[in-house]
Amino acid sequence: MPDKKLFLLDAMALIYRAHFAFLKAPRITSKGLNTSCVFGFANALLEVIQKEKPTHIGVAFDLPGGTFRNTMFPEYKANRQEQPEDITIAIPYVKKLVEAMDIPCLSLKGYEADDVIGTLAKKAALEGFEVFMMTPDKDYGQLVEEHIYLYKPAIGGKDVEILGVNEVCNRWGIKRVEQVVDILGLMGDAVDNIPGIQGVGEKTAAKLIAEYDSVENLIANSDRVTGKLGESVRNSKEIALLSKELAKIELNVPIEFDADRLKIMPPHTEVLSQLLDELEFRTLRKRLLPDEPSTTTVGSVIKPGVVSAEKKSAIGAKSGQQISMFKADTSTNAVFPEDSGEATTGQYASSKDTIDTVVHEYHLIDTPELRKSLLYYLSQQDEFCFDTETTSVDAVDAEIVGMSFAYRKGEAYYIPFPENQQKAYELLQEFKEVFENQAIMKIGQNIKYDLMILQNYGIEVKGKMYDTMLAHYIIEPEQRHGMDYMANVYLNYDPVSIETLIGKKGKGQLTMREADIEKVKEYAAEDADITLQLKQVLQPRLSASGQQEKLLMDVEMPLVEVLADMELSGVRVNVDTLHDMSKVLDTDIQEIQKNIYSLAGGEFNVSSPKQLGEILFERLKLDKNAKKTKTGQYATGEDVLSKLESEHEIVRKILDFRELVKLKSTYVDALPTLISKKTGRIHTSYNQAVAATGRLSSTNPNLQNIPIRTVRGREIRKAFIPRDENFVILSADYSQIELRIMAAFSEDESMLNAFNEGIDIHATTASKVFKVSLAEVTSDMRRKAKMVNFGIIYGISAFGLAQRLGIPRGEAKEIIDAYWMEFPKIKVFMDSAINKARETKYVETILGRRRYLRDINSQNLVDRGFAERNAINAPIQGSAADMIKVAMINIHEFLKQEKLHSKMILQVHDELVFDAHLSEVDYLKQKVDELMCTAIPLPVKMETGMGVGNNWLEAH
Repeated sequence: MPDKKLFLLDAMALIYRAHFAFLKAPRITSKGLNTSCVFGFANALLEVIQKEKPTHIGVAFDLPGGTFRNTMFPEYKANRQEQPEDITIAIPYVKKLVEAMDIPCLSLKGYEADDVIGTLAKKAALEGFEVFMMTPDKDYGQLVEEHIYLYKPAIGGKDVEILGVNEVCNRWGIKRVEQVVDILGLMGDAVDNIPGIQGVGEKTAAKLIAEYDSVENLIANSDRVTGKLGESVRNSKEIALLSKELAKIELNVPIEFDADRLKIMPPHTEVLSQLLDELEFRTLRKRLLPDEPSTTTVGSVIKPGVVSAEKKSAIGAKSGQQISMFKADTSTNAVFPEDSGEATTGQYASSKDTIDTVVHEYHLIDTPELRKSLLYYLSQQDEFCFDTETTSVDAVDAEIVGMSFAYRKGEAYYIPFPENQQKAYELLQEFKEVFENQAIMKIGQNIKYDLMILQNYGIEVKGKMYDTMLAHYIIEPEQRHGMDYMANVYLNYDPVSIETLIGKKGKGQLTMREADIEKVKEYAAEDADITLQLKQVLQPRLSASGQQEKLLMDVEMPLVEVLADMELSGVRVNVDTLHDMSKVLDTDIQEIQKNIYSLAGGEFNVSSPKQLGEILFERLKLDKNAKKTKTGQYATGEDVLSKLESEHEIVRKILDFRELVKLKSTYVDALPTLISKKTGRIHTSYNQAVAATGRLSSTNPNLQNIPIRTVRGREIRKAFIPRDENFVILSADYSQIELRIMAAFSEDESMLNAFNEGIDIHATTASKVFKVSLAEVTSDMRRKAKMVNFGIIYGISAFGLAQRLGIPRGEAKEIIDAYWMEFPKIKVFMDSAINKARETKYVETILGRRRYLRDINSQNLVDRGFAERNAINAPIQGSAADMIKVAMINIHEFLKQEKLHSKMILQVHDELVFDAHLSEVDYLKQKVDELMCTAIPLPVKMETGMGVGNNWLEAH
């Protein structure tokens, strides 16, 4: 490692990078602060300090106001979109973070951060430093020399890039790094409003500099440049020279290089600790302050798990129901210090409470007598919290290791279970009565998992239930819902890490059964205690909005039982069908690969984006302005290739190749590995608290992503079969549910009439938009109308419609304009939804499910546009989710009441799939259709498509 290693960070470049990285999934604190930029910057900073171990470091910031470049060219950066508010808010926090880590903030009025970095880099190199300029900005390539490097941080799964002289020259195809400025001057920069020469992009600029060496020499020999390009060069001589000057990084900034000031120093712990708390950076705290003591006490120390008699509490004693089984004296008025807010024997200076700093009583219940006593007290409660500890995250195959209970803050009980499963079953039966007591509410975190574990041991949990994960999901749908995160935010508490119990992943990791029983007791009992406390914090927030509380208790909680039953039932899969399919796909893949080689003029690795890009854009020259990724290779994502389909037959073949490879690896070859050895079926896991719209998602396998647009994709459904010869597969699918909901919301008579009278909605739309009778509507007209109908919900533009339909943009605009003329109430509804969202900052579904739109009033066009589209789409998509959830609850109840053999086994988008007993098919079809269509009454008629078959494909 060099003796003197200096890192200079371009703050704004890294902040913008973080902003866009988290744009679709921002990090929001409990107080509504977007911390994405600060989080991304902090991660990048910490990564470089820990991995690269610099001896010196500095962070350069741009200052408000113009620079010397604005004097040269007043229009410099004039076209820049206004800075996103989230970035404006983040900059002071980033500066606070940098200062708290005792890192110098470098800036000078009239100069940009790259000028400051460039000047200091050159000075440092002269003093024997190895200098690394940390930025994703390509312009810094002009500064690279023997001891100065461009350090491009990792992003999107791509590794860090360190560019020296050779790498920069190869990247641009130049002889000297100084020529980077010449290329930048010729091509210009739309973001900074550097004009460049019109019509000259990166490739042309590189070609010109390779031939003429510099902008000045190009201008001197401009008569030799032929065609339109030569004309552009000759007409833009002054502009080219100006652009080069604007792109050049200034190396004579009047700023001193102070090596001592830039030395890596320990952080200002107290300041940094407070800042991390404010930003709610729990994980980063552990990385930035690994040695920070969890407690600082004055006077005597309170030991974990030990409470003196005078500190024992009778919180919430109510008619004998809240009395602790371990407390004889319940008359004391003493309270826990966190309840009273007064100083006690220990003064805690830790910013986050932990199990070591909070008074608690966690008891090991390991004898029949203690279990009997606990059961008595549990039976006296209005509600209690419980949690299971098991051998696996897979509830179908997991065995119970232990169980914890809590019914008052600060106190919990842990019961260990024997490894012998018969004895474990017998022990758990002691708790059957209290779990099936309908008068007691049961509380849990991700309670579905615990319900499934108990069902495996013959216990059905009855009565009302409360899941803190789902409660938080309804309150803050776009935040994280794990217990640790919520404890940190709402309780200022840092729970025990599982790694402290069983160790880190790897060969040496223990199982829960092997871990020390005392540690397991503390860990497991804490889970129940903290979950109980979270319920007490979250419930008032739900109650404040009666509709949200109703959504939790009437929809999400009943759905937990439905999903638990579905997951335990599972679905049978025909392995032979999958094996045959795998062979067919192998043949298809090899055949299409041969076609690609033939069209490409030679063999190459089709799965390699780098090689593919070279074939498409260098050999076949499909796009002279092809975009490149940060690593310098051509972008070959599906979005890029889809736009090139009309350019060459090879593009469609490549897209087909990718789909076939994905089908084979993700589904056909993977599904057999997911079959449970215990049941012989696949048991997908449904996630209620993932999609902000309210829709369910699934994992292992992800059923929502099984492709159905192609023949090979649809054939995967052929492998899903009934449980035995006495059953068939029944599929019930909502027909055009989102369009029907939009019709109901907008109250548009034309759409309502079409749906209620059973007329083809797409033909109706085509008839109105193209001004022909229904009988005159052609298949092409209907196709275009269908795209508009579905696209309108997602805010489709004329450009987007033109791309999807393969028509001129002018024609697409005419179609959309005609749509608004014929369906004016839809436009009124959409405008009204946006305007209302501007006032409330959120939108709601039929059942009151909220989607918060924090950027709805943003000055940034991209952010605001995204929020406006969600203002229209979220209530529609969310209401569709509400409807199918209510239908599932009602159907599940119907199946139980009628004691049918048939079972609901899958849910995918707007479709429900059943194992239907042969004797019940007709009755089931009738009732499922009825319950789906009447789940939530609307002024529009709902319809379902029904199908029955020997596999899912036949039924669908």
